Parts: sequence; C-alpha cells; structure tokens
Amino acid sequence: MNFLCLLLKNWFLPTFFYSGDRSEPPHVHVEKGKHIAKFWLNPVRLQTSGKFRPQEIRRIQHLIEKHQNDFLEAWNEYFRD
Repeated sequence: MNFLCLLLKNWFLPTFFYSGDRSEPPHVHVEKGKHIAKFWLNPVRLQTSGKFRPQEIRRIQHLIEKHQNDFLEAWNEYFRD
C-alpha cells in the first residue's frame, strides 16, 4: 500500500491507493475512522462515498481536484513499468 496524505484544516486524512489497484483507472481512497471513500482522478469524481457526510465529500473532492496533478503523478510513478 502506498500512502499519500492530505491535511483538511485540523484533521488528518490518509489518502492512498493499493498496489493491487493497477488494473483500474487512476484513483485514490480517502479514510477517516471506519469511512473509506474512493475518487477517480481523471476526471475527479466520486466512485464510493464510504458513508462520509455530503459536506465532507465536497471538501475532500475539492482538495483532490486542487491536487489532482500531484495524485496522478504519484499514481504514474508508483505503477510505472
């Protein structure tokens, strides 16, 4: 598992992808407690909400959009042949 991290104001959200995710389009998983959401990266869109509240999903999606290029670069670097 490769971890990337985002900081949302005063709470920390692990943002990651699994090494087994290679066969899927680029995406990240975002975790908070028992909640894990999944966002596609190109274009950024929600795949699975993981029972996050809608307000949290909007904030997370905004940050992912802001850092989309960084996440795509990390994905491509990790999964390069």
